[in-house]
Amino acid sequence: MATTAEQLRSHRGPAILTGGFRPFFLFGAIWAAIAIVLWIPMFEGHFSLPSAFSPLDWHVHELLYGYLAAAVAGFLLTAIPNWTGRLPVVGRPLGLLVALWGAGRVAVLVSGVIGGWLAAAIDVGFLAALTGLTGREVWTGKNWRNLRVVGLVALLALGNAVFHVEALMRGTAAYGTRLGIAAAVVLISVIGGRIVPSFTMNWLRPRGPGAMPVPFARFDGVVIAASAAALALWVALPEHRVTGAGLLVAGVLQAVRLWRWVGWRTAGEKLVLVLHVAYLFVPVGFLLLAGVIFGVLPLLASAALHAWTVGAIGTMTLAVMTRASLGHTGRPLHATRAIQVIHLGAVVATVARIAMGIGPAAIVFLHLAMVGWLVAFAGFALVYFPILTRPRG
Repeated sequence: MATTAEQLRSHRGPAILTGGFRPFFLFGAIWAAIAIVLWIPMFEGHFSLPSAFSPLDWHVHELLYGYLAAAVAGFLLTAIPNWTGRLPVVGRPLGLLVALWGAGRVAVLVSGVIGGWLAAAIDVGFLAALTGLTGREVWTGKNWRNLRVVGLVALLALGNAVFHVEALMRGTAAYGTRLGIAAAVVLISVIGGRIVPSFTMNWLRPRGPGAMPVPFARFDGVVIAASAAALALWVALPEHRVTGAGLLVAGVLQAVRLWRWVGWRTAGEKLVLVLHVAYLFVPVGFLLLAGVIFGVLPLLASAALHAWTVGAIGTMTLAVMTRASLGHTGRPLHATRAIQVIHLGAVVATVARIAMGIGPAAIVFLHLAMVGWLVAFAGFALVYFPILTRPRG
């Protein structure tokens, strides 16, 4: 059987198809930038898309099931070979998977022309295929601990299907939105709980004595379980006070978990620090939403949710993308000034979008969030284009 290195050497196609992170991170970032450029004028009523979705549903869908799906695919197709020892998906099979993702973006965009159900079938196909592929690899590689990750990808696929059915039959997609967000937050809790303390430990170990991150232990399992339970309540009963209590408990536990990872010691390397900043928006989202449910925060629920969507999802995926792309192309794991600007853009976008739900200058914060998002994702595409499209350096 060929080794991973032998398979990569035998690949004679473009370098961008030598690893799942390359096309999915690049095209996902490009799509994230394009989607926000289209969304803001739609939000302000300047034009509409030929989509069967409402403008708001299209915006939400393309963050959760467009951009996020690409980021998850890029991460898992790169990580699973390391988890299982099996060969990575490269070349033509990878190209076909990327094409299926792209077909979903086009189908949803023009679903008002081709028909909503046809668009749904095309779009749902990508996450279904990703679930099947990752499930096969994890199962065949007997990597049982990561079956839970496959289960979360399956939940994301289910959320996408529910989203389409709701939007086409009811004109809105509340359950599909909450399912997608919930799956994403739990996925970040699971994966982030491994990589954040691990990368922090690796960076701190050669730098002398001091506090070290606590590795994954029973406490982390409790936090993930409490968070999943609170999110399940929120999906079913989004405004109930019992849900608010669950979110509050989960938020406090997540904050304690983050504190145990000693992120304050990582200021010397922004590529590590940004992982902690990004994960901070997980507990912030829980606590803000709990505050909204109990009526103790002068904040719109949508603004609280953006702590998760723009903050936890957007910033964490970007943090992973900037780091993994360097590491898997043989480059130093160091945040250059350009990379730091990319990270800052995501944080500014998050803070501005949350602030939009507080003060009277909502439109100003909306445009600031758009600028920050573009700096982050268009910036990633520009800075990382040569990294992701050229052979390993």
